[in-house]
Amino acid sequence: MSPDAAQSDSEMKAIKRILDFEPKAEDFAGAVIAGLSSDPKSIPPKFFYDQRGSDIFNRICETEEYYVTRTEVALLAEIGPEVGQLAGAGVSVIEYGCGSSDKIRALLDALSSPAEYWAIDISRAHLLQSAGEIGLDYPDLSVNAVCADFTGGLELPEEMAGRRLAFFPGSTIGNQTPGEAEAFLTGVRGMVGDAGALLIGVDLIKDTDRLNRAYNDAAGHTADFNINLLCRMQVELGAELDLDGFRHRAFFNAEKSRIEMHLLSSRAQTIRVAGREFKFAEGETIHTENSYKYDIPGFAGLAGRAGFDVTKSWTDAEQLFAIHFLDAAPGAGG
Repeated sequence: MSPDAAQSDSEMKAIKRILDFEPKAEDFAGAVIAGLSSDPKSIPPKFFYDQRGSDIFNRICETEEYYVTRTEVALLAEIGPEVGQLAGAGVSVIEYGCGSSDKIRALLDALSSPAEYWAIDISRAHLLQSAGEIGLDYPDLSVNAVCADFTGGLELPEEMAGRRLAFFPGSTIGNQTPGEAEAFLTGVRGMVGDAGALLIGVDLIKDTDRLNRAYNDAAGHTADFNINLLCRMQVELGAELDLDGFRHRAFFNAEKSRIEMHLLSSRAQTIRVAGREFKFAEGETIHTENSYKYDIPGFAGLAGRAGFDVTKSWTDAEQLFAIHFLDAAPGAGG
């Protein structure tokens, strides 16, 4: 992988090893064609995260309505000593989706002499920037970058220093259906091994109005984030479509305990991409994301089925968000 022009030499030199499994453009094209051919239409949320999408998401995290990031960062800082004690010294940290650097910094600061950091992200530019900055700020830490879609399975080097501690913050687990989440966590269990652990952030079930506001911020950043998926289709796939013909729609589906995000067609129209035409009726949507919400017992059950024991769970004072420390259950490797 060659360095991006945006990356400084010092940032690139701060990354010890780079593994490149970046999804190719045709993977995006295939997902778009398959998704727009389905009924109902949908596109996986992993394609939100090009460089622009990652930048917009960082702005979402700073809004008043989106409580998730600031609540998780504050909770990580509060429980840091306990996490450090449970994790032990000299661990290798594997982060799935290197989003807000505040989170990994809070974790690294809580750990005793962490040996390695493996940052995994689907957005190459964002990955290199984040990993490079961590490498510069933590010079005694061996920083590695893996550009990959971790939802499709991932092989990491067998040799890592110390105990493996997977880190999956941001309630990103909620983007997967419960069945997908169980399969993913089973894979993580196999990756960390019998001595490993997982620290994971999970958004909790709460007041519906608060949930709806979190995904419909007044500044419109979440709407921009959703619409950016169509922008990617235009730029990368040459799609012919009218951005003004779609609008952001997000709501809490109480029956399925999830936020749903959609791109709603405001009129009858057609998208042309990769030599195909996809017709939309007025009011028809492209389903772009789910964000499942859990209660503590429900997530504990899910983790147990995936081969983890819940060692400790913490929540903030308002019961908005939970962080779980999961140890690998004996004899339950994925």
